[in-house]
Amino acid sequence: MALAALFAENADEPHACVYAAALSGKGFCYYLLSDNRHPRRFARLKKDDSDLSVRRVFQALRIAVNDEFSALDTFLRNMPACLNRGGRVAILTFHSGEDRRVKKSFEAGLRVGSYSEIAPEIIRPTAAERNSNPRSASAKLRWARKGS
Repeated sequence: MALAALFAENADEPHACVYAAALSGKGFCYYLLSDNRHPRRFARLKKDDSDLSVRRVFQALRIAVNDEFSALDTFLRNMPACLNRGGRVAILTFHSGEDRRVKKSFEAGLRVGSYSEIAPEIIRPTAAERNSNPRSASAKLRWARKGS
């Protein structure tokens, strides 16, 4: 089911089938992810999981409607050409789909020589920052530097 794959790929929603089946009016669901991992099957959703899952489903729909991953991929592909020698780029991501794309793009740029250096580890907010700004909890910062 395309809707379940969208929820899983755009938002890492573990209950993608539950929501896809509910939204489509079907009582069953199965799908294959684009990277050919095993199909996920319909499962019951626990009450405790529903709030976070609803947020992830909305996120997946927003990403698809706004074509956000395509825009991010275009930005990442063009970034090295926009930097001067020695120039730096820092990107703050808020969910795993964005972070995977940034990480892979920076690693590929390092391999082909577009970047001379990339962050060896992601930078996360400190406990104090998470306490004062709970929305920062999911933030990840990655950076890259263009060769000089």
